[in-house]
Amino acid sequence: MRRVLILFLAVSLSFISCNNEKPIDVSLEINTIENGLLPTYQVKGDTTITYNILDRMEHYNVPGVSIAIVEDGNIKWAKGYGMANTDTETKVDVNTIFQAGSISKPVAALSTLKLVEEGKLDLDTDVNTYLKDWQIPANKFTATEKVTLRRLLTHTAGMTVHGFPGYEQKDSFPTITQVLSGQGNTPKIFVDTIPNSIWRYSGGGYTLMEKIVEDTSNKTLDAYMAENFLTPLKMSNSTYEQPLSAKYHDNASAAYNSKGKIAEGFWNNYPEQAAAGLWTTPTDLAKYAIEVQEIIAGKENGILSKKTIDQMLTKHKNNWGLGPSLQWKNDSLIFRHGGKNRGFTNEFISFANKGNAVIIMTNADNGGKLIAEILRAVSKQYHWGINHQQKIETIEISLEKLNSLIGKYKLNFQVDGIGDYIIDVKIEKNKLIVNDPNSGEINILTATKEFEFIDLDTGAKVKFNTDKASKTIVFNGRFIFDKLEN
Repeated sequence: MRRVLILFLAVSLSFISCNNEKPIDVSLEINTIENGLLPTYQVKGDTTITYNILDRMEHYNVPGVSIAIVEDGNIKWAKGYGMANTDTETKVDVNTIFQAGSISKPVAALSTLKLVEEGKLDLDTDVNTYLKDWQIPANKFTATEKVTLRRLLTHTAGMTVHGFPGYEQKDSFPTITQVLSGQGNTPKIFVDTIPNSIWRYSGGGYTLMEKIVEDTSNKTLDAYMAENFLTPLKMSNSTYEQPLSAKYHDNASAAYNSKGKIAEGFWNNYPEQAAAGLWTTPTDLAKYAIEVQEIIAGKENGILSKKTIDQMLTKHKNNWGLGPSLQWKNDSLIFRHGGKNRGFTNEFISFANKGNAVIIMTNADNGGKLIAEILRAVSKQYHWGINHQQKIETIEISLEKLNSLIGKYKLNFQVDGIGDYIIDVKIEKNKLIVNDPNSGEINILTATKEFEFIDLDTGAKVKFNTDKASKTIVFNGRFIFDKLEN
């Protein structure tokens, strides 16, 4: 794979200046980031370890990556790496489109906000008022509190269904009403807790939002978004079309699983367009970020008014705005969202007031680990403070004590399709190793306390209970494994 990545490395760069000046050569910055990927942890006193992006793509089985950086309100650079499709030998460039996953949500939320601006919708009205041929079933939870657009956008409406798995190319394609009614491959969407009582992420809520937009505008969501946002913002490589029309296929990245295997049919389809259906590029998402930044700074005749954008970026429960997640405050306010579809993993982070943003899109289930390392390199290069490497202290454990921990351990519950889930703890080169034959993962452990360890590469944490009556491992604070007798 390394040879393939090098052979087909996309070298196209975008250097953009807004004042008709000569493009600034940022190749040194890019090179520093590409060779400065940082793992989550560094041992105090050790020399800082950095990685090359191609090496880490190979390490994590991520065939393709695309990055865009915004600085001072302009796209400073954008670049693609690796392969968009290993079957067709298509490389990633800045125009390669990826499935955005849940980054679809904050962009799609613009549709609702525009209809509110036009007086066709209200953020705090019972949404059943707007629905034509489908209604939220009444129950005890909706007796006094109602589902509103504000609550849908901020994940406080009490709606069910976290996310959607998508449909393979051979699968039948349900309508949005069928998805809401549970006639697709996910349960029906309804209210199972009092609206506004808790924050709970709900892709189902955004699917309902999509239905409201379509019933109000008398247009499909993809048509409404193209007309009112994607085209005006010149997001020419973006669409909410589902399934993706043939004209986009040559430019679309395939999806890859955690082992780097290409998906059957290249990708899944998502009728839940608002929740997961956007195809786009980091460069196009950068244009969305810049538009929001410019409106906040006073731009007139933007896609939405400053009043609306200010509402969008007002924190509700769990620091959520009307679409994006919010972080920090005042001049340092960030609006952001991650995205995960089958075979795609992405991250969008934008400062509201500083004119900076970073968007990273990958075509792999393992993309999240790589994205975190890239973000740390970007943050360090531009002094943004968004992702820091953690420095930890480690200790030496005697070989005798390490030997007392080796053996086979069984998860304390059965796993569907596997049954007994057994891992093997052993010693290699004086290091404690956890071998998981079920997933193929191997964790190399470093001691932080006498019986507490961490994998400096993956961040996995393992704690051993050495009680004579019951020897166990607690993996990542959640999964308990009991030691088996020899």
